[in-house]
Amino acid sequence: MWPLDPSRKEVLRFAVSCRVLTLVLQVLTRFLGSSTPIVYWFPAYLLQHQEPLLRSLETVPWKPLAEDSPPGQKVPRNSIMGLLYNWKTCSRVTRCILGYFLTYWLLGLLLHCNFLPWT
Repeated sequence: MWPLDPSRKEVLRFAVSCRVLTLVLQVLTRFLGSSTPIVYWFPAYLLQHQEPLLRSLETVPWKPLAEDSPPGQKVPRNSIMGLLYNWKTCSRVTRCILGYFLTYWLLGLLLHCNFLPWT
């Protein structure tokens, strides 16, 4: 065992504090993400009530299919993909919500593949 001088004690205390904080944050985000549907209900509510592109899809009696689309245009079956294709015409709330979830997904993908702590 090494002699514990003040600088090493501080480094050890800092390392342990960082590890505990990381574990607490990972466990909290796992619990909130997997057991609390409100985290997903609220953005869905905002998208449903404040995005005109989604409201226009609700009023159409038929769902547009990819096979029915004119040449050169993509009509997605998934409404989220439709929002991503029409990013510039989306409202600011929609862009913030989609940006948050896309950033969370991309950061999680990159950090998890590199064995860094991410939930």
